[in-house]
Amino acid sequence: MDMETTKHKLPHDINIFFNDLSKYLGTKLLFYGSIQRYDYFPGSSDIDVDIFTDNVDSTITRMQHFLHVKRSKFKKIVWQYSKNGRIIYGNKIGYKNEDISLICEFSIYDNKYKSDVIENHKVKTILPHHATILLWIIKKLFYDLKFLTDENYKYLKNFILSYMIGMPTENFQVLNVSENKY
Repeated sequence: MDMETTKHKLPHDINIFFNDLSKYLGTKLLFYGSIQRYDYFPGSSDIDVDIFTDNVDSTITRMQHFLHVKRSKFKKIVWQYSKNGRIIYGNKIGYKNEDISLICEFSIYDNKYKSDVIENHKVKTILPHHATILLWIIKKLFYDLKFLTDENYKYLKNFILSYMIGMPTENFQVLNVSENKY
């Protein structure tokens, strides 16, 4: 599976944004999540992006300048990979650019975690048909019909992406939380 390109064609402005960011950072952007599956809802689903680097602090500083955001918007994360018990540290930032209708979440990791993170994301990309169909249904209920609350949507999505595909839930924690994700 190629994570450098997306299964769904992105609008020209968004492609330019991601290409410019990749060049500015001097590293590849790897896409995962619904943008690589059939349950992606353009304009509603966020785009998940992994960035791996040898110098996390420098990459965050460069992203801070490129995105025009405060350092405090980057949240430290830690999770225990259920497959091998390894503790993985990283940083996340939710980003919204209304000028180009972009909603995305960047995850920045040290290169030493790359194989585990990519392995975890690939397992949740190539899904059984029943899981993909159920994800599409709950997203339709959430995004278009406004039938599910945020809490119910997140619960159902996590249930499908863990138990329904035979995977344990990941023990994932955001260490510094703010009210607004984007």
